[in-house]
Amino acid sequence: MCTGVVYSFSVFAGPLQEVHGWTTGDVMLAFAINGALAPVPMILGGVALDRGGARALMIAGAVLFGGGFALTGTASTPFQLCLWYGVVTAFGLGFCYTTAVSNTVKLFPERQGLAAGLITAGVGAGTVIGAPVARAVIDAAGVSAAFVRMGLVYGVVAVVAATFVRSAPTAGEGMAGAAGVPWHAMVRSTRFPVIFLLLAAGLFAPLMVVSQLSGIGQSPWYGLSAASAALFVAGFAACNAIGGPLWGAVADRRGPATAVALMFLVSAGSLVVLLSVHSFAGFGIGVIGIGSCFGGVMGVFPALTMTTFGPRYQGTNYAVMFIAYSVSAFAGPRVAASGGGAYTVPFVVAIIVSLLGLALTALLRRRNDVVPAAATTQVATSG
Repeated sequence: MCTGVVYSFSVFAGPLQEVHGWTTGDVMLAFAINGALAPVPMILGGVALDRGGARALMIAGAVLFGGGFALTGTASTPFQLCLWYGVVTAFGLGFCYTTAVSNTVKLFPERQGLAAGLITAGVGAGTVIGAPVARAVIDAAGVSAAFVRMGLVYGVVAVVAATFVRSAPTAGEGMAGAAGVPWHAMVRSTRFPVIFLLLAAGLFAPLMVVSQLSGIGQSPWYGLSAASAALFVAGFAACNAIGGPLWGAVADRRGPATAVALMFLVSAGSLVVLLSVHSFAGFGIGVIGIGSCFGGVMGVFPALTMTTFGPRYQGTNYAVMFIAYSVSAFAGPRVAASGGGAYTVPFVVAIIVSLLGLALTALLRRRNDVVPAAATTQVATSG
């Protein structure tokens, strides 16, 4: 939950520009770097996680996340903003996220989609809390103080929570269904590029929208106040939290391919509404749809990776797969900022990406979206 505040960044973006005189591009670069670096700590941490080091990894992540977030409040140049928020906070987020998701799906192999979805729900709930709290602290004490105070509080809470983390059994400890393939075999399989591209396409629209959500709400299209826009950021996160377990349950019941296809349909439809219905209701519908799909993608794909490639190397394998997040986390916010406050072109680009993702799900179906874990070694190395 504590790391969910990272998706409240649009609440901080405007005040950062006002206080320091930075451009939208300067501020969004830090958010883009944060997302682009995420797989690096996930890959490094994935090795430790696959060897049973979940608790230590989570504690390290909590310290880095809280410290990086607090130090962001001391930034006086765009470089320092990118260093503290873009790099240090990203390493903390990556360590915490890979531990929470990959360790949990190993603990509950029969309900992988729901388990990963519930973790995603926790992240979304953290944004629900973080967005209005951030707005209140910014109004009362300024944006720099908000980063420092929230970083310290979140860091302490996360460290305490991390001490209760239990590592899932490793293959050597008798983990059920411990078959699987290492990352270098996974990336050579025919399924890897399909799942990778689907993950990148599924995350593009949510990451583009969430990076500028407060600004979109305050644009002439919708004319919301800063406080109202912050509430929509929280609403987006609430839908993210609901979407994780909801879409995870759909994937468990109907298969990942069906869930992913439906998410692309909902995402494209929501973007069309945002592009064409410039009203309070239109903004709300778009936020609900894209927010729920964000949670769904973050919940379904860890389970899809483990189902396809086996649980034994899940920590490392999903970290490599998560490079797709970096692609969209870097591209999405940059596309959103490229309009200089106009959002027609960014929304059209996001609609096209969503429709391409929908078309790509046909390959996921054709390649059998559910593969028994015991068979993954043969499948991945022969594909």
